[in-house]
Amino acid sequence: MHPLHLRTSGTSLLLAFDRGEAEMVHWGADLGDSIPDLALLRSPIPHSALDVPVVAGLLPQASSGWLGRPGLRGHRMGAVEAEHSVPGYAFSPALRVVAAEQSEDGRSARIVQSDAEAGLDVVSELVLHEGGLLEISHELTNTGGGAYQLDELGVVVPVPAQAAELLDLTGRWCRENHPQRHTIQQGTWVRSGRHGRTGHDSSLLVAAGTPGFANRSGRVWAVHFGWSGNHEQYLDSLADGRRMLGATELLGSGEIVLAPGESYRTPILYAAYSDRGLDGVTDAFYRWFRSRPNHVGTTSGRQRPVVLNTWEAVYFDHRLEPLLELAESAAELGVERFVLDDGWFRGRRDDHSGLGDWYVDEALWPDGLTPLIEKVNGLGMEFGLWVEPEMVNLDSDVARAHPDWIVGPSAASHQDGGRLPLEWRHQHVIDLANPDAWQYIYDLLDALLTENNIAYLKWDQNRDLTEHGHRGRPSVHEQTLAVYRLFDALKAAHPGVEIESCSSGGARVDLGVLQRTDRVWASDCNDALERQTIQRWTQAVLPPELVGSHVGPTHSHTTGRVHDITFRAITALFGHFGMEWDIREATDRDRAVLKRTIELYKRHRGLLHSGERVNADLADPNLKLHGVVAQDRSEALFAAVVHGSLAAEVPGRVGLPGLDPERTYRIEAIMPTSADLPKTVEGDAESPFAEISPPAWLADGATASGRFLAEVGLPLPVLRPEHALLLRATTVG
Repeated sequence: MHPLHLRTSGTSLLLAFDRGEAEMVHWGADLGDSIPDLALLRSPIPHSALDVPVVAGLLPQASSGWLGRPGLRGHRMGAVEAEHSVPGYAFSPALRVVAAEQSEDGRSARIVQSDAEAGLDVVSELVLHEGGLLEISHELTNTGGGAYQLDELGVVVPVPAQAAELLDLTGRWCRENHPQRHTIQQGTWVRSGRHGRTGHDSSLLVAAGTPGFANRSGRVWAVHFGWSGNHEQYLDSLADGRRMLGATELLGSGEIVLAPGESYRTPILYAAYSDRGLDGVTDAFYRWFRSRPNHVGTTSGRQRPVVLNTWEAVYFDHRLEPLLELAESAAELGVERFVLDDGWFRGRRDDHSGLGDWYVDEALWPDGLTPLIEKVNGLGMEFGLWVEPEMVNLDSDVARAHPDWIVGPSAASHQDGGRLPLEWRHQHVIDLANPDAWQYIYDLLDALLTENNIAYLKWDQNRDLTEHGHRGRPSVHEQTLAVYRLFDALKAAHPGVEIESCSSGGARVDLGVLQRTDRVWASDCNDALERQTIQRWTQAVLPPELVGSHVGPTHSHTTGRVHDITFRAITALFGHFGMEWDIREATDRDRAVLKRTIELYKRHRGLLHSGERVNADLADPNLKLHGVVAQDRSEALFAAVVHGSLAAEVPGRVGLPGLDPERTYRIEAIMPTSADLPKTVEGDAESPFAEISPPAWLADGATASGRFLAEVGLPLPVLRPEHALLLRATTVG
């Protein structure tokens, strides 16, 4: 069987079949048109080893001599079913290729591998998208006569030996997506997520790269696992020098048992190769996102509206009059979407009760939500609403009526002696794998959207799924698919409604949920300093139009830090911009800066939400420069940000990456300007600047070629820690 060669956008994927099974012999730099005889790639055989070369298959197998983590693990419940000719050694299949085909455009492949004796078929689908993003998934079918318990079906890609370092992301509540990196060593590196959701500490991106790979340099092989439930990500580094980077759904004991003829499909592993550092990986993901027909952003003609969310403004205080005042204040600033957060539904005065009873609270809202919605719409804004459909409080009508709908480790309800998992935020999980519970939730949300003019749902999910079971068996897999079906059904019934994936902030940020939702809430932390890192690494994969980014109060509710309005505004600008703050109490200066920032956002969101993200490589870790450059290189926005005290007295000259080296640009500092600064004496600690005089170019701008700006750069002003400078570049002539 001839090899298959998928190529596009500087990336090649080469699949060989000469040893009976599918083997990905190359994924990385483009190989050109000419492919030699792949027999030359057969490895030598060392002493004290198998007598044939070991195949590192698309699904690595022990039957081919692979001594690392196998791609497929499972068994026939420990029994030999002689009457069906299904041997007990189905625990170790020997899958061999029976069919392999490539699409006419040369960018996708479908491979069928089978082991008739083990009674297993696996169909693998690979798509290399324009822009270089690779999708891989497998579907396993039980072709035998008895049940097959699946323990693991992983999706892997090979990583070459030149990749010496591994970068992944981790975090916690209010500190999501922070990077960590280490040298790759022999053995298996594993990150497990047992949260029942993606998890605050989940790695949105795992990247292996050449030594010292950075934002704009080095070769990088990176993956993302598109799944919102339990999962593992791993790098398998063997003694023979070969490495596999992959991920798998982390299944509970006995969670997936396939009857004869039944199938299991893996979540998609997304993979990107770059020869220009991490920014090249980001570009591949952005191109894929923005090519989707359901993508919400400027590129699809649906601009991202300015948002005001009420949570940090009023919390559970849902009196109509203050909310009307807040709506009027928002409209005056130029807000386009007003979102009512937690507290509107029956019995909800705090977080101890009401979840599951998705009816407008008659005591709070005797005329329903209509008076507020009509006011909001009359002010020219869309209306959005917070919901948490997957959760339930014990103090709720639905929990009292249907205790069997509450997820627990046993088949019995807690009222019949079953044990409940520990509470989290005083709540439990409603069992959406139960068809009756699913239909109940769907019907209430469908009625809510039908009876009210709601353009947007902030869909929250505020706890881990510990001891999550259905009828006495683990069921995170079923629950995750049921949630997906709920999203899909509501989207089909109400196609104009946008949905945000929020999960205690950023605990459900992945490409599985983003196939069904229109943005994510990256973190419950609106502290601008924390947000700088959270947003940088969330946006390593997700384009900014999908990442909610809000200006919070002057005094951060989650960290206690105090930040100037210009720092908070510049930080929030590079995302789907909004506010979460009682803006009625904002000072005149703060409102003036907010109003100007909203005008800047509206003027530049076409650029922000369609351009190429760039991140400079700077020596001082407390100085960052990031930006968005138009696809045609005609304009750009950059933010220079000081996270903490710099080692040097002055920042020095900083290059502006991504511009066309042959074109001339005008560079201007557009925030903070003199109009944005506090009215204090020169040198006062409230000023963003700590200098006697600014750099020569700052007052009137500078004109230079893109090559000069990248290679020589411009001297930055001396910014105090936790401040930022917004720069705009436009072509001249």
